Parts: sequence; C-alpha cells; structure tokens
Amino acid sequence: MPEPPSILFINRVFPPDRGASGRCLADLAERAARAGWRVTVLADGSGPVEASRGVAVVRAGGRGEGRPGVRGYLAALARLAMRGLALPRHDVVVTMTDPPLLALAGPLLGMRHGAAVHWCHDLFPALLPVLGVRLPRAMRWMLEGATAAALRRHARVIAIGRCMAGRLRALGVRDPAVLPNWGDPAIRPLPRVASAVRTELGLGERFTVAYAGNFGLAHPLGVLLAAAADLPEVAFLLVGDGRGHAAVAEAAGRLGNVHVLPFQPAGRLSDTLAAADLHVAAMDPRAEGLLVPCKVYGALAAGRPCLFLGPAEGEAARMLAEQGCGVVLHPGDATGFAAAVRAYAADPARCAAEGARARNVAEAWDADAAAERFLALAAALRPAPCASAPAWGAGHG
Repeated sequence: MPEPPSILFINRVFPPDRGASGRCLADLAERAARAGWRVTVLADGSGPVEASRGVAVVRAGGRGEGRPGVRGYLAALARLAMRGLALPRHDVVVTMTDPPLLALAGPLLGMRHGAAVHWCHDLFPALLPVLGVRLPRAMRWMLEGATAAALRRHARVIAIGRCMAGRLRALGVRDPAVLPNWGDPAIRPLPRVASAVRTELGLGERFTVAYAGNFGLAHPLGVLLAAAADLPEVAFLLVGDGRGHAAVAEAAGRLGNVHVLPFQPAGRLSDTLAAADLHVAAMDPRAEGLLVPCKVYGALAAGRPCLFLGPAEGEAARMLAEQGCGVVLHPGDATGFAAAVRAYAADPARCAAEGARARNVAEAWDADAAAERFLALAAALRPAPCASAPAWGAGHG
C-alpha cells in the first residue's frame, strides 16, 4: 500500500501560543490530516500543544511564545532549522515567517526533505524598519539579497495577498501563488443583541466601533483615538494586546467612551466581535505588500462592515472595495474617519447590507476552501501522486 503524502510545517508559534500565523497553521494542519496527509508541525518552545487528531507536533525547545527580540528570534530560527533537519523526511516542507528570516532555511530543509514551500505571511527583512528594527545599511542589503536568493530557490512561494505577490515578483520569485488568509473558524456571526459583552460594558443602544487584534507598530491607531474624542455619542471597543497596547490603553483611559479589553479566548471571540456595529483595521502605508492585516477577515466572519485605515492598493483595501463591505481611508485622515463613522451610525440599513455581504465573503473563502487550494499546490510538488489519500470532499464541510 503506498505511503500517504507527508508535509512538515515550521513556525515559531502554534496553539496554545498566541499569534495569527499559528492559528492559520493549526487550521490548515487539521484539514491536511483530515484529507489523508501525514502532518508534522515543528514549533518553538517546550510548552503544551493543542493539535487535532492526526497532527504530530514537535517542540524545538527555547522559551517559546512571546516577542523575544532580535536575539531571541535568531535563536529560535537556529533551533527550528536544526530540529527540522533532524526530523524524518517529508514530501513537502513548509516554512512560515515567524521567526523572521525563516525563509533562509527553506532551501537547506528542502535538501533534507522534499519540495520546499515558503508560506509568506510577512515579507522580511523589508518589514523590519516598519516595526522599528533598524539595521546597518550593509547588513540590510546583505539580508535582503540572501532572502531574495533563498526565495527564488523554493519550489513554491505562497503570498497572502496580490500586493505581496507583486513584491515577491520584484524579488525575482517566479509565479508566486496567492492564498489569502481567512477568518478564525471559531467566529460565528451574531446579532448585537446576542452579545453579552454589550451588556457587561453597558453599551445599551449606542453605535459601537471596535478594533480587535494586535496593537502593533505597523497598526497606527491615532486617528481612531482622535475620532473617539470627537464622537462622544459613539462607543469604541479596543480588544487585544501587543507592543502598542500600553500606550493605547493610557490614551483611552482619558476618554469616557472608550472601553479596552485584553486578548479574548476563542470561546469569547464571536460574542466580543458581535458587540460592535462597525470594525476597524489599520496598517502603516509603508507595510503595503509586506503584510495583510488578518483582523479584516475577522470582521467579515463576524458579519460586520470594516473601515480600513491603510493603503488603497493593498489586498485588504481592494477586497473591501471589490466586495462592497467597507470603506478605505488614509491612516492620517481623522476628519474622514469621523465622517465615515457618523455616516454608518446614521444608516442602520447600510450597516446591515454591508454586514451581509461581509458574511457572504467569509463563507465563500473559509479555512476549508483555503486548505483545499493549499493542498492542491502541495500535492503538485510531490514526486508521486497522492493516490492513497482520501478525497478532500470527505472532510470538506
């Protein structure tokens, strides 16, 4: 009987570690195992794992979850690369972008295993200056050149947006695949009257705007806080954590209409997102093509329109415009932001219509659809056909 197809995923974080890339990896690994693949996930740290049946998780050691800084990331990169080389051979090895520069290890891992695939969630090292990491010019040029060369040596590179695919082509990557992210499968669209969070916070009938996700340096929120000061009749809900959380929470503490909540577990996610009538996502324009904010997909999965503060040419902005479920503004346009919030608050029918379109988009492109496309790409790279693997349709639902 032929051996089942096998795939090795490598990423620094994996549930219960926090991180969007770890959550996407868990979604995909579960569905790959269900489709008949032998799945191994290599993550950093030594803590517990949350894996579905059929997914083997190996920990490389180290301190694991958290934002470890430059030295910590480099140490995690070394641990993951060395442990990946020591694992039994897999048909396909997939590197991700946590830690940064993991793509550099892809070609070497491909020599030990089968086809090397890089699943690009963030494009490093180009993103480092946006995140406040300054490198000497010579080092930056060296890393950029080495990364571009490594990416060109992968059997396939997968981008999470058309803007990112354009950046990759500019580096000489041939035919990068585009596979957008998706909303967390734990999110279910709920009417706002069903949200216990609204009751807990005493929001009543106030129109509510939410930002839920990472408070990172690449996600500027100054415009949102300025609008909150000018719109006392509107409630603002800020949910999550990250390097910028303390500063945002301090500024929000001076405003009576802003509520700040910590990171919410999966069991509270739908309820929390349902508390808002309108969601906000933000991205530094310098990060166009270097990342795609995943919180946009969470808003769509919750069935809410999204107001995006970021570059109009990026994947998130193009998707909202094409699907008619949100508005795109420059991150510095405080007047436009306040006007957009007022327009949504005055037009419940518009909110409902755009929310329904958002829900349709999320249902058409979910974790199942993404896994089906991803596994088709991976199967095409195997030296032998996947004849022994069960049909995808048996697990697609």
